[in-house]
Amino acid sequence: MTDIVGLVLPFFGLILVGYLTARFGKKPSGDGAGDAMGWLNIFIIYLALPALFFKLVSRTPIEQLTRFDFVLASIAATYTVFLLVFAVGYVIRRNSLAECTIQGLAGAYGNIGYMGPGLALLALGEPAAVPVALIFCFENVLHFIVAPAMMSRNGGETQAPARIVLQIGRKILFHPFILSTLAGVLAASLSFQPPVAIQRLIDYLAQAAAPCALFAMGVTLALRPLKRIPREIGYIVPAKLVLHPALMYLVLSATGNFDPVWVKTAVLLASLPTATNVFVIGQQYGVWQERASATILVTTTLSVATVTFLLYLLSSGFLPADLFP
Repeated sequence: MTDIVGLVLPFFGLILVGYLTARFGKKPSGDGAGDAMGWLNIFIIYLALPALFFKLVSRTPIEQLTRFDFVLASIAATYTVFLLVFAVGYVIRRNSLAECTIQGLAGAYGNIGYMGPGLALLALGEPAAVPVALIFCFENVLHFIVAPAMMSRNGGETQAPARIVLQIGRKILFHPFILSTLAGVLAASLSFQPPVAIQRLIDYLAQAAAPCALFAMGVTLALRPLKRIPREIGYIVPAKLVLHPALMYLVLSATGNFDPVWVKTAVLLASLPTATNVFVIGQQYGVWQERASATILVTTTLSVATVTFLLYLLSSGFLPADLFP
């Protein structure tokens, strides 16, 4: 009887999860295709990817989850790229601080949420799960802080500083990816294993994460057609697709003897195209929206070649895991 319950409960559990999401969750805006896309995004962001992060992190030895040297090195590489792109826009092109902030994010904020987990796990296996989770959580925390902080300095944020800090903290603490990763860390520290039926439900959701996320990304790109190519593309694209992974590789090689899979994972995530969240941030503040959309489309299209080439270099052994052994 227990085996039957363990087999049936996850199926009905998925129906219950869908019902509760629609009943109590925030309804997506739009109708028709837009409404369907909204529900798909809710499924990915609030259920599938969090289940994947929890599943993989909870099975990881706790000592691997506290590698802050790895986190600091990867963030240093990412925000060096951000500062370089920001400086070009601000000093050379004389753009506003708000525009330069979005440009900097376009050059440094990769699609590590939708594309990262699926691609890294497929290419490098389950050992890539922990570095993916660490990079995602800590980089997103910093992105969540940098964007409103810079916009407030530019005058694009009219709220009181205390309210801005409160909103940033809420966004960080209640982001479903970060919550699920923290739950995974807690489960790993306690050696907690969910009951079989619950674990199967988590497995079902996790297995849907990568294909649904990639499909949703394709639909999103199709709904944002390219209207014009901004001049900034000339330096943002090479910064995102070439400089970012190259700098990540150099920084990790120079700062520590990390597991080869961790180095490859970080370099692979750094090579991913500009995140769709950059458009969302630009839209939120009314800054560089159309050009952010164009940057996402161009980097995503070109990344088919650059990511493929990078994966060949990593899999062939052409790039050693540590450039400075």
